Amino acid sequence: MKKLNVTIQLEMTVPDSWALVETSESTPVIQMADGKFLDIAIEPLFAADPEDMWSSTDSDDELNEVLDMVESEAVTYEFVQS
Repeated sequence: MKKLNVTIQLEMTVPDSWALVETSESTPVIQMADGKFLDIAIEPLFAADPEDMWSSTDSDDELNEVLDMVESEAVTYEFVQS
């Protein structure tokens, strides 16, 4: 087996009311309105042909097979002033 590093970087325009909070395990998440929380993470998408429509899988086994390959995950959040 070989290692695959995947870095995900998103720039988003979000409501001023959103805030960063930490879980009990010190994992940063986003606190949204109405007491909801958001954590952005990888979701594998699949297609029978790379030119076809990509979608998530209905098979828990297929999804778990890919997710079991992930050894660690790190997502960082930072608000920036424009």
